Amino acid sequence: MTQLMVPQWVNLHGTVHGGYILMLADQIAYVVASRHAGRPTVTASFDEVDFRSPIEVGDIVTLHARVNYVGRTSMEIGVRVEAEDLVTREVRHTNSCYITMVAIDEGRPARVPQLLLETDEERARHERAGERRRVREERRGARRTG
Repeated sequence: MTQLMVPQWVNLHGTVHGGYILMLADQIAYVVASRHAGRPTVTASFDEVDFRSPIEVGDIVTLHARVNYVGRTSMEIGVRVEAEDLVTREVRHTNSCYITMVAIDEGRPARVPQLLLETDEERARHERAGERRRVREERRGARRTG
């Protein structure tokens, strides 16, 4: 997904509002997750949202997303955001986040196909995503008992 950043999305600091970038990340996560699941999905959580560098008006922003992990009904989608300065052609990694999406059928969680891991990079990404999933589950458990 690629978009030109326009003044409409500027915050009080004169850069693109982080909330707008998160909205774009959520949209691309929906597309990637729904394509994998073959059905609609909903956002369950955002995890590890990192803002590394501001995005300026006039930058061309490209979001890359892929399925990192698949559970029974949920998927972790990794999103990487890059901004390109049109004048210098410099491309900066500006944001990263992990979004958990849940497949739904008639409003209820639905099973999703398993992930086919073909490369060492995909297997490593899947393993790291599994660790993040365990941490999220521990946090959820701590909130329930706390």
